[in-house]
Amino acid sequence: MARLINLKTFTDTRGSLTVIERVIPFEIKRIFYVNDPDQFKNGRKRMKQAVICLKGSCLIVNHAGAEPQHFVLNTADQCLLLAPEDRYELLEITHDAILMVLASELFELEERVHEPYQYELSLS
Repeated sequence: MARLINLKTFTDTRGSLTVIERVIPFEIKRIFYVNDPDQFKNGRKRMKQAVICLKGSCLIVNHAGAEPQHFVLNTADQCLLLAPEDRYELLEITHDAILMVLASELFELEERVHEPYQYELSLS
């Protein structure tokens, strides 16, 4: 299940420094960023991801449970952690948005999930 964490940021007269090491709960094997993205859906079979909106803002809707989770990323000191079972959509993306993604696995096309996430409701 996705969760939002705050990244430690130090600010003084020289500017701000946001620290990522020792905060992401997995080994980072791939880093990429997307600028000027359009709306899209994503999911990976094995990959954990950490998404940071470096500039602009976006709404991420996660579909990995009975109810969708909504996360607004609009500052560089917020990080959305996504598990392999998470299936998410990027929506309401500003034209100036830059999203950086830290991933636990290298890119493999066959790992991409194209079908919607299917979850089971427990009635017990």
